[in-house]
Amino acid sequence: MPAAQPVLVANLGFPRIGPRRQLKTALERFWSGRLEQASLLQTAADLRREGWARQAELGVDILPSNDFSLYDQVLDATLMVGAVPPRFAGARGLELYFAMARGARSGEQETGCCGQDAVACEMTKWFDTNYHYLAPEVAAGQTFDLASTKPVDEFLEARAQGRHTRPVLIGPVTWLKLAKAKDGSDPRDLLDALLPVYGEVLRRLAAAGADWVQMDEPALALDLDDTDRAAFACAYERLTEAAPGLKLMLTPYFAAVEDSLDLALSLPVAGLHLDLVRGPGDLDPTLAKARPDLVLSLGVVDGRNIWRADLTALLDRLEPVVTSGRRVLLAPSCSLLHAPIDLTAETRLDPEVASWLAFGVQKLEELALLARALNEGRASVADALAASDAALAARRASPKVRDLAVQARMAAVTPQMADRAAPVAERLALQAQVLNLPAYPTTTIGSFPQTQAVRRARADQARGRLEPGAYQAFLEDETRMAIRWQESAGLDVLVHGEFERNDMVQYFGEQLSGFAFTEHAWVQSYGSRCVRPPIIYGDVARPRPMTVDWWRYAQSLTVRPVKGMLTGPVTILQWSFVRDDIPRSETCRQIALAIRDEVADLEAAGAVIIQIDEAALREGLPLRRAAQAEHLAWTVDCFRLSAAVAGPATQVHTHMCYSEFNEIIGAIGQMDADVISIETARSQMELLEAFADYRYPAQIGPGLYDIHSPRVPSVGEMADLLRLAGQRLSADQLWVNPDCGLKTRGWAEVKPAVAAMVEAARRLRAEMSLDVARKPAGE
Repeated sequence: MPAAQPVLVANLGFPRIGPRRQLKTALERFWSGRLEQASLLQTAADLRREGWARQAELGVDILPSNDFSLYDQVLDATLMVGAVPPRFAGARGLELYFAMARGARSGEQETGCCGQDAVACEMTKWFDTNYHYLAPEVAAGQTFDLASTKPVDEFLEARAQGRHTRPVLIGPVTWLKLAKAKDGSDPRDLLDALLPVYGEVLRRLAAAGADWVQMDEPALALDLDDTDRAAFACAYERLTEAAPGLKLMLTPYFAAVEDSLDLALSLPVAGLHLDLVRGPGDLDPTLAKARPDLVLSLGVVDGRNIWRADLTALLDRLEPVVTSGRRVLLAPSCSLLHAPIDLTAETRLDPEVASWLAFGVQKLEELALLARALNEGRASVADALAASDAALAARRASPKVRDLAVQARMAAVTPQMADRAAPVAERLALQAQVLNLPAYPTTTIGSFPQTQAVRRARADQARGRLEPGAYQAFLEDETRMAIRWQESAGLDVLVHGEFERNDMVQYFGEQLSGFAFTEHAWVQSYGSRCVRPPIIYGDVARPRPMTVDWWRYAQSLTVRPVKGMLTGPVTILQWSFVRDDIPRSETCRQIALAIRDEVADLEAAGAVIIQIDEAALREGLPLRRAAQAEHLAWTVDCFRLSAAVAGPATQVHTHMCYSEFNEIIGAIGQMDADVISIETARSQMELLEAFADYRYPAQIGPGLYDIHSPRVPSVGEMADLLRLAGQRLSADQLWVNPDCGLKTRGWAEVKPAVAAMVEAARRLRAEMSLDVARKPAGE
């Protein structure tokens, strides 16, 4: 039966990088001084225009605006409300924007603010995604003012093109929940000061002709306390009063609203979005409780994964809703920022696997098809529904999906396989004898700059323009030069540089069964950084060793220890598009067994230090506390399963970056790694308080060098950070390293930064020796 009211398709946000990563190219040319500001802004305008046109062609009725950003939508909101940290005083326009995003240097192409160096704003993960946002910085008594009219400007820009859009704003409560106050105050206390700015933006949007505004409030899906609930009630009462004729679409996502549903339904908004992929249970109570005039936006296709939707099952669920007379919009579960743009660009992907997939464009096509079926009846789209059903059936029946040998090995896993052979104190004592490292040992995280020459050689080899033997010789030369430079720089523990690796996940996935790879399925991680996640479509196994030969070659070049470098099972899982036909925990354990085999082979080859990076351990943590313990249990178990095969004399390192780890410090301890390196440069060692309070028993390398910024920190700055770390942890626990891999930086930045880092470690060693010399005998 057709819908009682027409069902419309609304999109919550469209990928902004461009189908050929035009934004990345333009940004990096601008930062290097090879592109004028006007050309950068024109590229951005072109991408917005093309995006609106493409969405309209695909059948989207409600187009978003202000979903585009040159770097980060949270940074855009921060500048909108004028929350500029004092260290950036004097900067304006794009100079200010990119200084807050990337840091600023004085006296160089990327100039400092008021002639001074300025550290970038802290970067961390956007809820449970791999997208990085820039955390707002606030303080007690903070004032706000309307410093940017970007939401209004882009609405008017679309209107000039004949596009009536629904502007997107990050809601004020979520913005405050994401903010950090260095003075210990509660950012939520600033709500009264913040709301007038939001009210002014809404008034200006209404005056410009907007009728709806999408208020992104993913914080509504978190566990809320009474202060949070009062903040939501206050905010939306005042915002609806600020622009009475403007309708607000309250838009939480990434989890079920659950116990906050009554709060959401009590707010004076005109519409409510539900993420029915993450929270399918929200629909029935919403239908039972929502006032009749509340417009429901139903997020029915997954905005964060790449599998086709079960359209027939969705229609079965949606038809009773729309025939009841309820006003309904169909939408993705969240912004399509987290999805690749268009499957049709993948001409080399296995056609069978491709038939199971839907990227951003295809997801909008699915929504348009669902809307047509609901508006005109299923017969109007019978052929498309039949094709969808056939693709789903083919995927379920495909022999590519299941591997009996993998299933048998999974069944044979025992709990004891996740336990190291000795406790950490005994291991560290044994490892100290084997390694004989100085205090404050220095190392890097793993990768070195992927220069234009490296990228060109990889591309030439892939296209057949460079013979395999010549490519091998090129990589050996790069590795040899990296080893020699590390020795000359004075690093204590070396890495081989990873010049053979295209990506820390893709490199391993290409050598594992059950993975597929794309050419153009890029997704923004932050700023100009884009990733191309592998697709896990079947059971995972390791046919042969993946890293041993390169480790063996690098170690043959030096007497200093070279780390074996692996990506951990949780990170491979989180940074891939994961199959949805079995639990994620099962896929993760399959990957853990593959990495376990690699650890065993590296150790057998002679590696005494093996790093298993788990940059994404915190990333997939469910937003609700009730689900977190189970998630942490299986993720920690998977890491331990991968690492525990190492003998007690082999030092196991792990690395984590850019997430809020404080609330999972217990789980980090349970990983039972010997050394953890972790991002702390932007947060000024704030994270180490959790390790100190927990009395973390192993060793830690707090990042001293923010590799996501072009600025090179001084020796004094790094030494100060190390001293700050020493206030929280003992000197014999501390390693010295950057906060992440160096592949995205240039050698011109890396070499002086690492030299400064090594010198900072030497200063601290000298201070330690001086302190020992000052102590009375026998003390």
